[in-house]
Amino acid sequence: MAISMFGGASAKKPETAGDLIKDTTTQTFVADVIEASRKVPVLVDFWAAWCGPCKQLTPVLEKVVKAAKGAVRLVKMDIDKYPEVAGQLGVQSIPAVFAFKNGQPVDGFMGALPESQVKAFIQRLIGPDGVAGEMPGLEEAAAAFEAGDIGGAAAQFAAVLQADPESVDAIGGLAKCYIATGDFGRAEQTLALVPPAKQTAEAYVSAKAALELAKKAGPVADIAALEQAVAANPAGWDARFKLAIALNAKGRRQAAMDELFEIVRKDRAWNEDAARKQLVEFFEAWGAKDPLTQAGRQRLSSLLFA
Repeated sequence: MAISMFGGASAKKPETAGDLIKDTTTQTFVADVIEASRKVPVLVDFWAAWCGPCKQLTPVLEKVVKAAKGAVRLVKMDIDKYPEVAGQLGVQSIPAVFAFKNGQPVDGFMGALPESQVKAFIQRLIGPDGVAGEMPGLEEAAAAFEAGDIGGAAAQFAAVLQADPESVDAIGGLAKCYIATGDFGRAEQTLALVPPAKQTAEAYVSAKAALELAKKAGPVADIAALEQAVAANPAGWDARFKLAIALNAKGRRQAAMDELFEIVRKDRAWNEDAARKQLVEFFEAWGAKDPLTQAGRQRLSSLLFA
């Protein structure tokens, strides 16, 4: 039976604040987050004492989690005392919130969001009783983009923007269409439409990361030559890393991810943890809701926390 966050009675015994909200350490992270999230979604709040926006966000998170009456839990982690997990997950600025479900990170956001947006985020996380779905047109546009119909997707995203010029999802989607056609200049101009206050939105972060990744890739390398180099020297991490970049640029994302995971598995410290960092870039570019991102983050968590 679905749980309503902000109203209605629960049949189970209410959990105390100590059950719902706790601090964690590197040593207890697996139990507090990975294992706990197999029973109920867990939010991880990465914060630090010196961070002003963290002091704004944490009380809001605590309030909304308490109002959820056990539908979700909050775990707080001080990155100054325990930096390892934040580094492994690619946290580059705080506050950063990751949502874990069934042992894997499935969504997240950065920055101090207002209470209404935090409520909406948690409602989406816990399921059917959440806020209304996406604006009509966005789902169709996203489906067209995934199917390779870049022109159709761009037209649909543009139509959504006509109805709602501040739709970050539509702006991010349109920017990705320009990226797919190699028009990086128009992609940058499109992303510039997002005001600073909304640049923590997942759609913006994903499109921005996709743009940076596309610029980094440059002209696509000769995949066949790189595959031959890897076959000749399986431990030649530089060639394997370049192959992953080239495969992703060609849309072969699963294969690109596999090559990087091979580096992480065999020699994680290579080139200052470059393979793991590149995986995080891929996940940011693909978006938190992408099935490959979710599977990849679960796979990465299994390697890092094993």
